[in-house]
Amino acid sequence: MTKTYQIEVDCANCAEKMQEAARKTEGVVEATVSFMTQKMKVEFAQGADEKNVMKAVLKACRKVEPDCEITL
Repeated sequence: MTKTYQIEVDCANCAEKMQEAARKTEGVVEATVSFMTQKMKVEFAQGADEKNVMKAVLKACRKVEPDCEITL
């Protein structure tokens, strides 16, 4: 399953780092972050709990940019 989320990210470099952090999160198959559109597209692993995975993604992204927001 793939879902798109609204995000708040301050720069393209941070968006790239957040993308890499999201990709490394358990339960994520693929993640793409667009600084221009302020959106994150996430493909979840089969059987993954979307809500818990996104909490982990948000936590990982906040290590890159502490004021990051993802509208869940």
